Amino acid sequence: MSSDTAPSNKPVKTTDLHIGAAEPGCKKRDPILVADGVTRTFGGLKAVDVEHVEIPRGAITALIGPNGAGKTTLFNLLTGFDKPDSGSWTFEGRSLSGMPAFQVARMGQVRTFQLTKALGLLTVMDNMLLGAKGQTGENLFRAVLPFLWRKEESANEARAIDILTRFKLDTKKDDYAASLSGGQRKLLEMARALMSEPTLVMLDEPMAGVNPALTQSLLDHILNLKTQGMTVLFVEHDMHMVRHIADWVIVMAEGRIVAEGDPHEVMRNPAVIDAYLGQHHDEDLGADPTAEAENVVAIKELLE
Repeated sequence: MSSDTAPSNKPVKTTDLHIGAAEPGCKKRDPILVADGVTRTFGGLKAVDVEHVEIPRGAITALIGPNGAGKTTLFNLLTGFDKPDSGSWTFEGRSLSGMPAFQVARMGQVRTFQLTKALGLLTVMDNMLLGAKGQTGENLFRAVLPFLWRKEESANEARAIDILTRFKLDTKKDDYAASLSGGQRKLLEMARALMSEPTLVMLDEPMAGVNPALTQSLLDHILNLKTQGMTVLFVEHDMHMVRHIADWVIVMAEGRIVAEGDPHEVMRNPAVIDAYLGQHHDEDLGADPTAEAENVVAIKELLE
């Protein structure tokens, strides 16, 4: 990629993102997503208890915290894949409370999953075409009249090829998604999300299970989303990666927002140190002990 077209990875100034002190629930200058009083309880465990949080527009925000902090549950609530016990939230000023996931996606807020949801028995191209919104052929009556949707489908295919080429998956367009590697399925899921022309892209642990050879490619694509004018909110455990690409960091522990701020400064916050190294670090049977150990080292390095 030439220097004049390469995406910039220069972080946004945090002072341009928020109003007042960088603290839990602080106001943002131009929030794209605002949530109030969102709670979710499983049995006797309150997995999410978010009093107020705002996601800044045009920035890359990392949602971090120890295993069991409630990050993915919060993602599920905000995207319509789960229902809260209480709370409300808005996207672009429009209420999303109680809205099903497919309608949330149509409004421009899309997400990926820690465990990819690529449809393995469909080709890569078919997966991409599923991501295009507002397709005329989705109507039962219009579906039997090809002249109504043929031109639109050709345009969608051309757009899909363009995106797949950027993700270096164009040569796989006729392959079944099940034949792709774990990293390639992550790329496909992100590429498919772009077919809907989103405003906010939410990535749940995009680097989980990815071959190191594809890690830098995924990082570049995440940075490219911001370059193209999209807002990014992602869950991640790798602190080094968070410091590399995030403009803003939100920290969760025991379902609550305990800190917000600049990715370099927030790691020095006593609440964050306590969340990772102290009493709030609950064991998770599904946790990756290697990743957790690396995070502890990363935080300790920042304190030295």
